[in-house]
Amino acid sequence: MASGGNISVSSVGDTAGVAGAVDAKSGSNTLEGREGFSNRLGFLLISAGCAIGLGNIWRFPYITGEYGGAAFVLLIVLFLLVLGLPVLVMEFAVGRASYRSTARSFDALEPRGTKWHRFKWVTIVGNYLLMMFYTSVCGWMVAYLFKMATGTFDGTEDVAVVFSSMTGNPLEMTGWMLLVTVMGFAICAMGVQKGVERITKYMMAALFIFLAVLCVRSCLLEGGEEGLAFYLLPNFDNLFNNPSASFPEIVYAAMSQAVFMLSIGIGSMSIFGSYMTRDRRLMGEAVRIAGLDTLVAIMAGLIIFPACFAYGINPDSGPNLVFLTLPHVFEQMPLGQLWGTLFFLCLAFAALSTVIAVFENIVRFSMDQWNMTRKRSIAINAPLLALFSMPCVLGFSIWSGVQIPGIGDIQSIEDFLVSNNFLVLGSLVFVLFCTRKAGWGWKGFIEEADRGVGMRYPKLLYGWTKYGVPLLIIVVFVVGWAPKIMYWLGM
Repeated sequence: MASGGNISVSSVGDTAGVAGAVDAKSGSNTLEGREGFSNRLGFLLISAGCAIGLGNIWRFPYITGEYGGAAFVLLIVLFLLVLGLPVLVMEFAVGRASYRSTARSFDALEPRGTKWHRFKWVTIVGNYLLMMFYTSVCGWMVAYLFKMATGTFDGTEDVAVVFSSMTGNPLEMTGWMLLVTVMGFAICAMGVQKGVERITKYMMAALFIFLAVLCVRSCLLEGGEEGLAFYLLPNFDNLFNNPSASFPEIVYAAMSQAVFMLSIGIGSMSIFGSYMTRDRRLMGEAVRIAGLDTLVAIMAGLIIFPACFAYGINPDSGPNLVFLTLPHVFEQMPLGQLWGTLFFLCLAFAALSTVIAVFENIVRFSMDQWNMTRKRSIAINAPLLALFSMPCVLGFSIWSGVQIPGIGDIQSIEDFLVSNNFLVLGSLVFVLFCTRKAGWGWKGFIEEADRGVGMRYPKLLYGWTKYGVPLLIIVVFVVGWAPKIMYWLGM
C-alpha cells in the first residue's frame, strides 16, 4: 500500500487505489489472509473487553464515592452518550472502512496530499505508554488475587504493609509485570480467533458471572441498604456542595472518566473495527459495547458500596479503596477469603482483557506498517514493552525519587500523559478527521457507519458531532492541565 497522500479516496468504500483493501460493492473484506472475528458475539465481547478495565472496577467506584454517588453516576452516563459514544463510532468506522489498524487506516482514507497518516505514530506511542504502566497495575491485581486466595491477609492488621511491601520490592514487581506481559503476548500469538477472541470471550463470560454473584452477596449484607441508597438514589446536593471538590471539578471528572472508560483516542478500538464485517451498523454496536462497559462499572459499585457501608468503611478513600480498604472489608465478612478472591479475580480478568486488546493493536500495527508476520511482531514488541515497563516497576522503589511536582511518581506521570493527553487529543483527531472536508469527511463517515442493518447514526447530531464534541474535548484537555500549570506557577 502506498503511504501518505498517494491514495485518493473520495468516499468510504472508494478504495480502488488501495490494493486488496475493500470490495466497495459487496463491502466484504478482500484482504488475503486477513484475520477476523468468527462471529458478531466475538466482536462485541472483545471490544467490550478492551473498554472494560480498571477504569470500571477500580477507578469508577472510588471517584463515585469521592464525588457524590448516584448523581455523579448520572453525569458519567451523560458524557458517555454525548462525548464517548460518537468517538467510539468514529474509531470503528475508520478501522472498518480501511480494514487496517491505525498504521495504515489514515493512509487509506485521507485525501491526497494531506498528512493525517502521521497520527499513526501518536497512536502507537499512546498504546505503548498505556501498557508501560498498565502491565504493572494489572500485575497488582494478579498479585492480590493470589495473596487473597492463599490467605495472606488473614489476621493482617495493617493491609497497607502488604501493598507497600509488594510495590517496594523490585523483584516481585518485575515478576508480576513479566507474568502479565508473557500471558498477554502468548494469547496474541495464538491469533485473532484462536487466541484473542476465544480467551477474551471466556474471560468476559466469567467476569459477568462472578460480578453478578458478588453483587447479590454484597446487596444482601446487613446494613448495606445505606450504601445502596448512596449509590442508586441521586442527591444533587452532593454535586453542588461537595466538601472535596467544586462542581466544575466534578463535571471534569465525569467527562474524563467517560473517555477513560471506553479506551478511545489511541486506536485501541479502531483495530477491532478492522476485523468487522459490514452487515451491522456501527451506532448500534457502539451502544451495546458502551452499555456493557457501563454495566460492569455499575455492578462494581453494587459490590463495593453496600459492603463499605455495612462494615463502616468510608467509600471516598480514593485509589486506596481497592488495595487498602476492601481487604479489610473482606476480612470482616463471612467467607471473606472466598468473596475477596472472586473480587480480585474479576479485577484481574478486567485488566487482562484490556492488556490483551492493546497488545493485539500493537502487534497488528507492526504487521500492517512493516509487513511483519505475527510471530516476528511479537518477538520484537514483547521484550521492548517489558523493557519500557521497567521505569514504572522501579518507580515505587529504586526510582521512587523520580517525580514531577504536581503530577507525582513515574506511574502517575505515565498515567497523566495517557489519560489527560493521548486519549483526549487522540479523540479530537478522530472527530476532526471524520467531520472535516480536509479529512475523511462527514459523508464518508456516515456512509461507513450506516452500512448494514441496525441503529443509524443520528444525522441530526451533525452539528453537535462537528462542533460540540471537539469543544467538549478541548475543555477536558485544558481543565486537565490547568491545575498542573497553576501549581507550577505557585498559584
